[in-house]
Amino acid sequence: MNRCRGEPILDVKNLKKHYPAAGTFWPRKAAQVRAVDDVSFSIKKGETLGLVGESGSGKSTTARAILRLVEPTSGKILFEGIDIQELNFKDFQVLRRDFQMVFQSLHSSLNPKMRVRDIIAEPFIIHKLGKKEEREAKILSLLKLVRLGEQHMDRYPHEFSGGQKQRIAVARALALNPKLLVLDEPTSALDASVQAQILNLLIELKEELKLTYLFISHNLNVVRYISDRVGVMYAGKIVEIFNSKNLALTAAHPYTQALFSANPDIESGADGVELVLEGSVPDPLNLPSGCRFHPRCPFAKRICSEETPKMTEIDEGHWAACFLMGGR
Repeated sequence: MNRCRGEPILDVKNLKKHYPAAGTFWPRKAAQVRAVDDVSFSIKKGETLGLVGESGSGKSTTARAILRLVEPTSGKILFEGIDIQELNFKDFQVLRRDFQMVFQSLHSSLNPKMRVRDIIAEPFIIHKLGKKEEREAKILSLLKLVRLGEQHMDRYPHEFSGGQKQRIAVARALALNPKLLVLDEPTSALDASVQAQILNLLIELKEELKLTYLFISHNLNVVRYISDRVGVMYAGKIVEIFNSKNLALTAAHPYTQALFSANPDIESGADGVELVLEGSVPDPLNLPSGCRFHPRCPFAKRICSEETPKMTEIDEGHWAACFLMGGR
């Protein structure tokens, strides 16, 4: 189901992350906030998979669960065939070098009291790698890799622009020579011109270092620019996954079509469908029955409120969870 062609470097199977509702005394008996609910996808080596959806769709929680920054409720996360949830802490720390994360917040992800050289040195210190002289040389090399220089090493985060801060965050993420980078809205806080610079840098680094990306964004233009394939999330589930070429022409799920209709910079679909969404993503504490999108879907049928559609391959490499596409 919605697997990539070729051997995956990351294989996520039926991932769930549920939280007890806030303010409850007995967590086991509490209502559950289903932030991520049965998500499956794969990423092959050298690929960029973009994950897109409205705020509250579960994109960032999915990313954090994959890196075990939050512990998944259930499901499997296989990195190069290794189930990371079965590893003990010591073995996981060793494997953790191979996948790193660049966070959305430029301000909270960089310690304001630390100089750039110390920020980038942190991964080496945590993993006890290299002597001081070796670390210094590596830090300078990493700064040059993200188009910064030696003159930046002893400055503090507040002395940099937003784009420069993101370059520093990328340099830190690359310190341990990872194979996979999880990029959580890495350009959302930047203006358009700086966004383009960072995206081009990421594309260049991917080719130069043979990296694999999971790229999370709510911006369809950004996703189209950098991704090879796109997964669309809604209310904790992936509802469609497809090749990023001719994005709008490919979109089949009504929610995906509505996202394109809401973006004036992307051409409309082949049939000229324009959908205007009313309402918002449902409360994860009170999710609708059946298809979670049906209360907002202009094409909803009776079955949509009664049964949950399954992901169905409607074309090679193109999957959608919708009864309009035979999702049973």
